[in-house]
Amino acid sequence: MSSELADRIARLTGLPVRSVRPVGAQHGYQHLEIAFADGTRGFGKIHQSNPENGGGRAFTAEANGLRWLAEARAVPIPEVLGADDTALIISMIPEADSQASTHAAHRFGVDLARLHAAGADSFGAPWPGVIASLPLDNTPGESWPEWYAEYRLEPFLRLAASAGLLRDEDVSLVEAVISRLASLAGPPEPPSRIHGDCWSGNILWSGGRGWLIDPAAHGGHRETDLAMLALFGAPYLPAVLEGYAETVPLAAGWQDRVPLHQLHPLLVHVCLFGESYRPAVSAAARSALSA
Repeated sequence: MSSELADRIARLTGLPVRSVRPVGAQHGYQHLEIAFADGTRGFGKIHQSNPENGGGRAFTAEANGLRWLAEARAVPIPEVLGADDTALIISMIPEADSQASTHAAHRFGVDLARLHAAGADSFGAPWPGVIASLPLDNTPGESWPEWYAEYRLEPFLRLAASAGLLRDEDVSLVEAVISRLASLAGPPEPPSRIHGDCWSGNILWSGGRGWLIDPAAHGGHRETDLAMLALFGAPYLPAVLEGYAETVPLAAGWQDRVPLHQLHPLLVHVCLFGESYRPAVSAAARSALSA
Protein backbone atom coordinates (compact mmCIF):
# COMPACT_ATOMS: atom_id res chain seq x y z
CA MET A 1 0.00 0.00 0.00
CA SER A 2 1.27 3.45 -0.89
CA SER A 3 1.64 5.49 2.28
CA GLU A 4 0.95 8.62 0.24
CA LEU A 5 -2.35 7.14 -1.00
CA ALA A 6 -3.33 6.00 2.51
CA ASP A 7 -2.56 9.46 3.91
CA ARG A 8 -4.58 11.08 1.15
CA ILE A 9 -7.61 8.89 1.90
CA ALA A 10 -7.23 9.50 5.63
CA ARG A 11 -7.21 13.27 5.10
CA LEU A 12 -10.25 13.07 2.85
CA THR A 13 -12.34 10.91 5.19
CA GLY A 14 -10.97 11.81 8.61
CA LEU A 15 -10.45 8.08 9.24
CA PRO A 16 -7.06 6.40 9.77
CA VAL A 17 -6.38 3.82 7.05
CA ARG A 18 -5.14 0.30 7.72
CA SER A 19 -4.91 -0.99 4.13
CA VAL A 20 -5.73 -0.12 0.52
CA ARG A 21 -6.10 -2.69 -2.24
CA PRO A 22 -6.66 -1.95 -5.97
CA VAL A 23 -9.64 -3.92 -7.31
CA GLY A 24 -10.02 -2.68 -10.88
CA ALA A 25 -10.60 0.39 -13.00
CA GLN A 26 -13.32 1.99 -15.14
CA HIS A 27 -13.82 5.27 -17.03
CA GLY A 28 -10.24 6.30 -16.18
CA TYR A 29 -10.73 5.77 -12.43
CA GLN A 30 -8.83 3.30 -10.26
CA HIS A 31 -11.08 1.33 -7.90
CA LEU A 32 -9.89 0.64 -4.36
CA GLU A 33 -11.00 -1.51 -1.45
CA ILE A 34 -10.13 0.28 1.79
CA ALA A 35 -9.91 -1.01 5.35
CA PHE A 36 -9.97 1.69 8.02
CA ALA A 37 -8.37 1.32 11.42
CA ASP A 38 -11.75 1.27 13.20
CA GLY A 39 -12.90 -1.75 11.18
CA THR A 40 -14.96 0.27 8.67
CA ARG A 41 -14.58 -0.85 5.06
CA GLY A 42 -14.78 1.53 2.15
CA PHE A 43 -14.73 1.63 -1.63
CA GLY A 44 -12.80 4.31 -3.44
CA LYS A 45 -12.46 5.80 -6.91
CA ILE A 46 -9.26 7.66 -7.69
CA HIS A 47 -8.79 9.60 -10.91
CA GLN A 48 -5.89 8.13 -12.87
CA SER A 49 -5.22 11.17 -15.05
CA ASN A 50 -5.90 14.89 -15.13
CA PRO A 51 -9.04 15.70 -13.10
CA GLU A 52 -9.71 18.60 -15.47
CA ASN A 53 -10.87 15.93 -17.93
CA GLY A 54 -14.02 15.43 -15.86
CA GLY A 55 -12.88 13.53 -12.78
CA GLY A 56 -13.60 16.28 -10.30
CA ARG A 57 -17.01 17.02 -11.76
CA ALA A 58 -17.86 13.32 -11.86
CA PHE A 59 -16.90 12.69 -8.23
CA THR A 60 -18.70 15.80 -7.00
CA ALA A 61 -21.83 14.94 -8.98
CA GLU A 62 -21.83 11.37 -7.70
CA ALA A 63 -21.30 12.44 -4.09
CA ASN A 64 -24.08 15.04 -4.35
CA GLY A 65 -26.39 12.49 -5.92
CA LEU A 66 -25.72 9.80 -3.32
CA ARG A 67 -26.34 12.21 -0.45
CA TRP A 68 -29.52 13.54 -2.06
CA LEU A 69 -30.92 10.08 -2.73
CA ALA A 70 -30.08 9.01 0.82
CA GLU A 71 -32.09 11.93 2.24
CA ALA A 72 -35.27 10.15 1.10
CA ARG A 73 -34.54 7.19 3.43
CA ALA A 74 -36.14 4.89 0.87
CA VAL A 75 -33.54 2.83 -1.03
CA PRO A 76 -30.32 1.76 0.73
CA ILE A 77 -27.48 4.04 -0.39
CA PRO A 78 -23.78 3.78 0.57
CA GLU A 79 -22.54 6.62 2.77
CA VAL A 80 -20.23 9.21 1.26
CA LEU A 81 -17.13 9.17 3.49
CA GLY A 82 -15.22 11.77 1.52
CA ALA A 83 -14.97 13.36 -1.91
CA ASP A 84 -12.86 15.94 -3.71
CA ASP A 85 -11.79 16.72 -7.27
CA THR A 86 -9.72 13.55 -7.61
CA ALA A 87 -11.32 10.94 -5.35
CA LEU A 88 -14.58 9.58 -4.00
CA ILE A 89 -14.73 7.30 -0.96
CA ILE A 90 -17.97 5.57 0.06
CA SER A 91 -18.87 2.92 2.61
CA MET A 92 -18.60 -0.67 1.42
CA ILE A 93 -21.94 -2.40 0.87
CA PRO A 94 -22.03 -5.59 2.97
CA GLU A 95 -22.19 -8.83 0.99
CA ALA A 96 -22.64 -6.89 -2.21
CA ASP A 97 -21.92 -9.98 -4.32
CA SER A 98 -25.14 -11.71 -3.20
CA GLN A 99 -27.76 -12.43 -5.84
CA ALA A 100 -31.20 -10.95 -6.30
CA SER A 101 -34.33 -12.91 -5.44
CA THR A 102 -38.00 -12.40 -6.18
CA HIS A 103 -38.53 -11.12 -2.64
CA ALA A 104 -35.58 -8.71 -2.82
CA ALA A 105 -36.70 -7.45 -6.24
CA HIS A 106 -40.22 -6.82 -4.96
CA ARG A 107 -38.80 -4.92 -1.98
CA PHE A 108 -36.61 -2.90 -4.33
CA GLY A 109 -39.69 -1.91 -6.34
CA VAL A 110 -41.36 -0.72 -3.14
CA ASP A 111 -38.23 1.22 -2.14
CA LEU A 112 -37.83 2.76 -5.60
CA ALA A 113 -41.43 3.98 -5.58
CA ARG A 114 -40.85 5.60 -2.19
CA LEU A 115 -37.65 7.22 -3.47
CA HIS A 116 -39.45 8.72 -6.46
CA ALA A 117 -42.30 9.91 -4.25
CA ALA A 118 -39.83 11.93 -2.15
CA GLY A 119 -39.87 14.35 -5.08
CA ALA A 120 -37.63 17.20 -6.17
CA ASP A 121 -37.92 20.98 -6.31
CA SER A 122 -37.77 20.95 -10.11
CA PHE A 123 -36.60 18.90 -13.04
CA GLY A 124 -32.79 18.97 -13.04
CA ALA A 125 -30.56 19.48 -10.02
CA PRO A 126 -28.57 22.19 -8.21
CA TRP A 127 -25.25 20.62 -9.27
CA PRO A 128 -23.64 19.89 -12.69
CA GLY A 129 -24.26 16.28 -13.66
CA VAL A 130 -22.21 13.49 -15.20
CA ILE A 131 -23.23 10.17 -16.75
CA ALA A 132 -20.31 7.77 -17.21
CA SER A 133 -17.68 10.23 -18.47
CA LEU A 134 -20.05 12.66 -20.20
CA PRO A 135 -21.43 15.91 -18.72
CA LEU A 136 -25.14 16.28 -18.02
CA ASP A 137 -26.75 19.71 -18.00
CA ASN A 138 -28.94 19.79 -14.88
CA THR A 139 -30.36 23.28 -15.42
CA PRO A 140 -33.68 23.37 -13.53
CA GLY A 141 -36.95 23.31 -15.47
CA GLU A 142 -40.67 23.14 -14.78
CA SER A 143 -41.98 21.21 -17.81
CA TRP A 144 -40.61 17.70 -18.28
CA PRO A 145 -41.15 17.43 -22.07
CA GLU A 146 -39.31 20.71 -22.66
CA TRP A 147 -36.61 19.87 -20.13
CA TYR A 148 -36.04 16.35 -21.52
CA ALA A 149 -35.75 17.74 -25.04
CA GLU A 150 -33.38 20.60 -24.19
CA TYR A 151 -31.10 18.98 -21.62
CA ARG A 152 -31.16 15.26 -22.42
CA LEU A 153 -32.02 14.52 -26.04
CA GLU A 154 -30.73 17.51 -28.00
CA PRO A 155 -27.18 17.71 -26.53
CA PHE A 156 -26.45 14.02 -27.09
CA LEU A 157 -28.11 13.99 -30.51
CA ARG A 158 -25.81 16.86 -31.56
CA LEU A 159 -22.76 15.14 -30.07
CA ALA A 160 -23.47 11.83 -31.81
CA ALA A 161 -24.35 13.46 -35.13
CA SER A 162 -21.28 15.71 -35.16
CA ALA A 163 -19.09 12.65 -34.58
CA GLY A 164 -20.66 10.90 -37.56
CA LEU A 165 -22.17 8.16 -35.39
CA LEU A 166 -25.74 8.67 -36.61
CA ARG A 167 -27.11 8.79 -40.13
CA ASP A 168 -29.32 11.61 -41.38
CA GLU A 169 -32.40 9.40 -41.12
CA ASP A 170 -31.57 8.59 -37.48
CA VAL A 171 -31.22 12.27 -36.66
CA SER A 172 -34.54 13.01 -38.37
CA LEU A 173 -36.31 10.35 -36.31
CA VAL A 174 -35.01 11.73 -33.02
CA GLU A 175 -35.86 15.27 -34.11
CA ALA A 176 -39.41 14.08 -34.85
CA VAL A 177 -39.64 12.71 -31.30
CA ILE A 178 -38.41 16.03 -29.91
CA SER A 179 -40.96 17.98 -31.90
CA ARG A 180 -43.79 15.80 -30.55
CA LEU A 181 -42.63 15.38 -26.96
CA ALA A 182 -45.53 17.33 -25.49
CA SER A 183 -47.99 14.80 -26.91
CA LEU A 184 -45.80 11.71 -26.38
CA ALA A 185 -44.91 12.32 -22.73
CA GLY A 186 -48.19 11.16 -21.19
CA PRO A 187 -50.01 12.77 -18.27
CA PRO A 188 -48.05 15.59 -16.56
CA GLU A 189 -46.24 14.47 -13.42
CA PRO A 190 -44.34 16.42 -10.76
CA PRO A 191 -40.55 16.01 -10.57
CA SER A 192 -39.52 12.72 -8.98
CA ARG A 193 -36.30 12.02 -7.09
CA ILE A 194 -34.68 9.64 -9.57
CA HIS A 195 -31.38 7.77 -9.81
CA GLY A 196 -30.98 8.73 -13.45
CA ASP A 197 -28.78 5.82 -14.55
CA CYS A 198 -30.79 2.98 -13.06
CA TRP A 199 -29.57 0.02 -15.09
CA SER A 200 -29.03 -3.37 -13.44
CA GLY A 201 -25.27 -2.83 -13.03
CA ASN A 202 -25.96 0.07 -10.66
CA ILE A 203 -28.00 -2.10 -8.30
CA LEU A 204 -26.12 -4.23 -5.77
CA TRP A 205 -28.02 -6.85 -3.81
CA SER A 206 -27.33 -7.22 -0.10
CA GLY A 207 -29.38 -8.25 2.89
CA GLY A 208 -32.48 -8.91 0.83
CA ARG A 209 -32.55 -5.40 -0.65
CA GLY A 210 -31.28 -3.60 -3.71
CA TRP A 211 -28.71 -0.85 -3.05
CA LEU A 212 -28.22 1.96 -5.56
CA ILE A 213 -24.76 3.14 -6.63
CA ASP A 214 -23.25 5.38 -9.34
CA PRO A 215 -26.20 7.76 -9.76
CA ALA A 216 -26.78 10.50 -12.28
CA ALA A 217 -29.38 11.74 -9.79
CA HIS A 218 -31.74 14.62 -10.53
CA GLY A 219 -35.34 15.65 -10.46
CA GLY A 220 -36.79 13.75 -13.38
CA HIS A 221 -39.65 11.62 -14.63
CA ARG A 222 -40.09 8.43 -12.61
CA GLU A 223 -40.70 6.39 -15.76
CA THR A 224 -37.07 7.11 -16.72
CA ASP A 225 -35.71 4.84 -13.97
CA LEU A 226 -38.16 2.08 -14.87
CA ALA A 227 -37.21 2.32 -18.54
CA MET A 228 -33.53 2.03 -17.63
CA LEU A 229 -34.24 -1.10 -15.60
CA ALA A 230 -35.82 -2.65 -18.69
CA LEU A 231 -33.13 -1.51 -21.13
CA PHE A 232 -30.44 -4.00 -20.14
CA GLY A 233 -32.52 -6.57 -18.28
CA ALA A 234 -32.75 -6.08 -14.51
CA PRO A 235 -33.19 -9.39 -12.63
CA TYR A 236 -36.75 -10.26 -11.60
CA LEU A 237 -38.06 -7.12 -13.29
CA PRO A 238 -41.74 -8.20 -13.05
CA ALA A 239 -41.35 -8.44 -9.26
CA VAL A 240 -39.76 -4.97 -9.17
CA LEU A 241 -42.65 -3.51 -11.17
CA GLU A 242 -45.22 -5.29 -9.03
CA GLY A 243 -43.73 -3.88 -5.82
CA TYR A 244 -43.56 -0.43 -7.39
CA ALA A 245 -47.16 -0.38 -8.64
CA GLU A 246 -48.47 -1.68 -5.31
CA THR A 247 -46.80 1.27 -3.59
CA VAL A 248 -47.42 4.09 -6.07
CA PRO A 249 -49.60 3.32 -9.12
CA LEU A 250 -48.14 4.14 -12.52
CA ALA A 251 -49.88 6.36 -15.05
CA ALA A 252 -51.90 4.66 -17.78
CA GLY A 253 -49.87 3.81 -20.86
CA TRP A 254 -46.49 3.94 -19.13
CA GLN A 255 -45.35 0.75 -20.89
CA ASP A 256 -45.84 2.42 -24.27
CA ARG A 257 -43.56 5.28 -23.19
CA VAL A 258 -40.61 3.05 -22.25
CA PRO A 259 -38.83 3.62 -25.62
CA LEU A 260 -39.20 7.39 -25.19
CA HIS A 261 -37.36 7.25 -21.86
CA GLN A 262 -34.75 4.83 -23.25
CA LEU A 263 -33.85 7.21 -26.06
CA HIS A 264 -31.56 9.33 -23.91
CA PRO A 265 -29.43 6.47 -22.48
CA LEU A 266 -29.19 4.96 -25.95
CA LEU A 267 -27.87 8.26 -27.33
CA VAL A 268 -25.38 8.30 -24.45
CA HIS A 269 -24.25 4.81 -25.47
CA VAL A 270 -23.77 5.92 -29.07
CA CYS A 271 -21.61 8.81 -27.86
CA LEU A 272 -19.57 6.55 -25.56
CA PHE A 273 -19.32 3.30 -27.51
CA GLY A 274 -19.96 4.14 -31.13
CA GLU A 275 -22.39 3.42 -33.93
CA SER A 276 -23.13 -0.17 -32.87
CA TYR A 277 -25.93 1.41 -30.81
CA ARG A 278 -27.27 3.40 -33.78
CA PRO A 279 -29.97 0.82 -34.72
CA ALA A 280 -31.26 0.81 -31.15
CA VAL A 281 -31.60 4.60 -31.21
CA SER A 282 -33.63 4.46 -34.41
CA ALA A 283 -35.78 1.62 -33.11
CA ALA A 284 -36.53 3.48 -29.86
CA ALA A 285 -37.42 6.66 -31.76
CA ARG A 286 -39.76 4.77 -34.10
CA SER A 287 -41.43 3.02 -31.16
CA ALA A 288 -41.84 6.30 -29.29
CA LEU A 289 -43.47 7.92 -32.33
CA SER A 290 -45.87 5.01 -32.85
CA ALA A 291 -46.96 4.74 -29.21
